[in-house]
Amino acid sequence: MGNKQVKQHFETAKKTGVLKISLLRLDEFPSALKTFPNVLKTLDISENRFAILPEDIAKFTLLKHLNASGNKIAEVPECIGVLVKLETLNMMNNLLTSVPRSLSSCTHLKQVILSNNQISTFPVVFCELKQLDLLDLSRNKITEVPPDVKSLQVTELNLNQNQITIVAEEIADCAKLKTLRLEENCLQISAIHPRILIESKVCNLCVDGNLFNSKQFNELQGYDAYMERYTAVRKKIS
Repeated sequence: MGNKQVKQHFETAKKTGVLKISLLRLDEFPSALKTFPNVLKTLDISENRFAILPEDIAKFTLLKHLNASGNKIAEVPECIGVLVKLETLNMMNNLLTSVPRSLSSCTHLKQVILSNNQISTFPVVFCELKQLDLLDLSRNKITEVPPDVKSLQVTELNLNQNQITIVAEEIADCAKLKTLRLEENCLQISAIHPRILIESKVCNLCVDGNLFNSKQFNELQGYDAYMERYTAVRKKIS
């Protein structure tokens, strides 16, 4: 892939505020990024071979959308916290084991997609983000959903295909949570606390592929209350 093509992308980005350098097999960030003016609102560096997210990214303080999916990034630098205008962060299909505490400063984040990484501990930093609507942590190595989750403001939490054995009952206190995806984990039926079914706002609870069958789920205390919410939403949709 020639420098000429990359150069063209940069020239266009100066006018549009959108820099898309995906699918270019890059393993080093173009040097032009170091001297590039602070005009970017969207940066798409997906499907390359980057092993790090460079600290130079901190200079793009107007950034609203960052897509670094499909690389080999193992760590997000603390400096990402200065991107306070960030609304969407997509880092799926990387090698992340954790996320930095500084993300709590990105108070405008609405969507975070970290699917298919190596995260083993639920990142409670996202519980501090009041505008976060979707958090996708599917296909990681998370084993437990901690009590801190009660502060989460999302309407959808995707935890499919982890190694979860414990879900804190406090998840029932999530003020806006409607869709909770827990498919293909290691949950026993006892891990589904009645409070989730009775007291929460969850109307779409996805639990297939765990260590119990649908009959056991249907017999849980609070199942009828959950089904009332589930059915009410379906009626609205149709």
